Amino acid sequence: MSHTAQDWPIGAALLQFPNTTRDGRSVQDAPADSWKSVLDEVAAEGFDHVDLTDSWLRPGDLPPERLAELSRTLKESGLGVSAISVIRRSVIDPDPGTATANLDHLLRTIDAAAELGTTVVCTGLHRPLTENQRRAVWFWHEPGGADPAGDERTWALAVARLRTAGRRAAELGLRLSLEMYEDTYLGTPESAVRLVTDIGLPNVGINPDIGNLVRLHRPTPHWEDLLRPVLPYINYWHIKNYHRDFDPATGAYFTVPAPAEGGVIDYRLALELALEAGFDGPICTEHYGGDGLGVSARNRDYLRRVLAAKLPAVAAARSVAEADRAAVDGAGRS
Repeated sequence: MSHTAQDWPIGAALLQFPNTTRDGRSVQDAPADSWKSVLDEVAAEGFDHVDLTDSWLRPGDLPPERLAELSRTLKESGLGVSAISVIRRSVIDPDPGTATANLDHLLRTIDAAAELGTTVVCTGLHRPLTENQRRAVWFWHEPGGADPAGDERTWALAVARLRTAGRRAAELGLRLSLEMYEDTYLGTPESAVRLVTDIGLPNVGINPDIGNLVRLHRPTPHWEDLLRPVLPYINYWHIKNYHRDFDPATGAYFTVPAPAEGGVIDYRLALELALEAGFDGPICTEHYGGDGLGVSARNRDYLRRVLAAKLPAVAAARSVAEADRAAVDGAGRS
């Protein structure tokens, strides 16, 4: 395997950090000391990587001198960048001007990612939260934007624009990862696989953020059925978990965030399946509500324990399989 349990790049998401400072300034325009206070907090929780979630700071929109300032600040905080996640900026937004601007933003972010030395840019087709979602206790309790099902013209536009981004990423030695999210063309494993297959670039894969799907207040497939079809295409992974319950008497669903080891997704099995399929990309730990950073750190430690148990077993099984293949090949030549 390319990583050990202890050096596997596991970054902290920055979802819980607002994009304005307490005195009302934009984080984008804030001095580097303001950035450093957040990054130092991430490092203090034991992280050595961060996912630069662009709901907090947009590296692709920084001028060259400020991007260099961000790079220095990350080094001062002792953090590498496991990935940059581009959030809620669909390249097929129903508004054509917004969609074009989102593609331009994604391309700038890919360029910035190369400057910062990361290997992955993650994006998706989900849109900004609606007013009802912003008012809800948990935003996934309310429906958001949806891609038009069966609209081959819009599908072709998604393929073309994401292929453009994938080619830019490939030129810079980066992976592009597409995040699974409900009601988009990445909302089911079958559709996500079709989209990546149609894009047809080896550096474009799937972020199987199945937590986005199991939290919905509607019928959903079992988590394993969401994960298994996309296993050959995984190149990055947002990991979070949820408690989920259903009352057949009333038809009511209940979901709330849970630590990675406590929700309905069995990440011990999920990680084993991914490793067996050859997954070697960075991981990002996420959590909504409460001390999201603290729970993310707990999730990281849990994943490292699982990796420590699973990596040797997967490597041993792979060695046995290779030996068996070699024996069969040798017998065939003789």
